[in-house]
Amino acid sequence: MRGQTPILQHSFTWKQLSAIAGLSFWQFYFRFFPGAIRSEQIIEFLGALKRQIKKPLLIIWDGAAIHRSRKVTTWLEEQDGHFAVARLPAYAPELNPVEAIWGYLKKHEIANLCLNTIGEVGQFARNRLKSMQRRPSLITGFWKQAELAF
Repeated sequence: MRGQTPILQHSFTWKQLSAIAGLSFWQFYFRFFPGAIRSEQIIEFLGALKRQIKKPLLIIWDGAAIHRSRKVTTWLEEQDGHFAVARLPAYAPELNPVEAIWGYLKKHEIANLCLNTIGEVGQFARNRLKSMQRRPSLITGFWKQAELAF
């Protein structure tokens, strides 16, 4: 009806689905996981990156506690120098180019999305992220948006 704000009802929360991403200068990588991201999911994601990208990797992380967990730290130490880790300052999301991926996804790709299940939302978001991966100008933009000096 005209002039009345629609009421949208859904039976899921974003706590049911989590995403993790990594960004290189030429590509970004992502995975979805049910529930919260825990040490095991971080290790699984980094292991997948290591298998896909054979060269040593510099991981630039924000200050999330999960990034400093004993399991993740131990696993990284066991990787024979394949990963170097640098940390961003606390409370500085503007420095993290991965935050630009999520911001673009939410603002441009899934804004006003109204689906029935978290599974449908996850599949739609996955498809939009895959589409975003094929747009080099977006990846360049994610780096430019991050207020990092190169």
